[in-house]
Amino acid sequence: MEIHQKHDHQQPKDLPGVLVVKPPPPLTLFGDKFVSEKFKLLKAWESLLPLEEFLISNSQSIQAILCSGASPVTPDILRLLPSLRLVVTASAGLNHINLPECHRRGITVTNSGNVFSDDCADAAVGSLIDVWRKVSAADRYVRQGLWMTRGDYALGSKNSFFRAKLNRFFVIISIKRLEFEYLKAKSNVKRTQACFLKSKIVVKRNGLLVDDLNHQLGGKRVGIVGLGRIGLEVAKRLEAFGCTILYNSRKEKPVSYTFYSNICELAANSNALIICCGLTDQTRHMIDRQVLLALGKKGVIVNIGRGPIIDEKELVRCLVEGEIGGAGLDVFENEPNVPQELFALDNVVMSPHSAAFTTESFIALCELVVGNLEAFFSDKPLLSPVTDD
Repeated sequence: MEIHQKHDHQQPKDLPGVLVVKPPPPLTLFGDKFVSEKFKLLKAWESLLPLEEFLISNSQSIQAILCSGASPVTPDILRLLPSLRLVVTASAGLNHINLPECHRRGITVTNSGNVFSDDCADAAVGSLIDVWRKVSAADRYVRQGLWMTRGDYALGSKNSFFRAKLNRFFVIISIKRLEFEYLKAKSNVKRTQACFLKSKIVVKRNGLLVDDLNHQLGGKRVGIVGLGRIGLEVAKRLEAFGCTILYNSRKEKPVSYTFYSNICELAANSNALIICCGLTDQTRHMIDRQVLLALGKKGVIVNIGRGPIIDEKELVRCLVEGEIGGAGLDVFENEPNVPQELFALDNVVMSPHSAAFTTESFIALCELVVGNLEAFFSDKPLLSPVTDD
């Protein structure tokens, strides 16, 4: 550490400059790993100058940009940097970079490559399990003391079990929240009750609750939207759980999974959708009301891609009205703002755009970012260039 700090003060002034408008999280946490003999960081956020003046005063020395979603690379910024040759983003997504303008100016772009794939895939599968098995909701149930006052939490079951058993009863559903009605059973089953809570049916039998949204993961059909690096890792994990994998992507892949070119057809044939694709003009609001209705009242959607891929207003409406079964959301349309309607829903699991945030992935990302920059300024092949594929 001391050697790094000393070396940082002795960096030659003629090193090529790497512009950082706002520090990405890895730079904030592991700044000492960004010290190099090949380049110097130009930290715009530390300057007293307005950004435009900072860029103009350093325009000849800035040959690369290190960015993230918090610091978009726009045509206005590119216009002020005639010597810029490389944009390195500390993210898998590219929606904050104006790629057509970079291509037009001959500027190379790199991203996080495969660094985040495992962690994002773990988070996606974990979120799906959480929604189906109600892990977070059950945790709140215990913490709030409801286990003692209301008894056992919802009993997990397979879809087929629930449908077969529920068909034996005539359920009188009340419009009033938490209003209970007694039922007459068609068989000799005793002590049968039903309650209506937030548009969901919950059957209580012998003190245990059977909830239509608490299910096993094994045997389910899961549709993956975007079978890239992260999507493939999600598929591998779900296969290990015994799931059937379906997918949609820009083009069919050489895999054994069933390909759907139509998103609505994919949703209609899936118990869950997991969004793993990037945000582009084509994918913005790709998951609309039609897709959500095709997924159905028992379907679950998980999004670890970008918030605007889903029409958030329609998602909220479908969740509140019970048109879909649940959601696991790591990203939102207007971050960090989250629709307040979601806060009260036990069938929604949320995280603050942190699916990739692990110590291991951040350290690996630091090495990749510095490796790309040093390779570029040494005229060597880049480690994770962005290609048209």
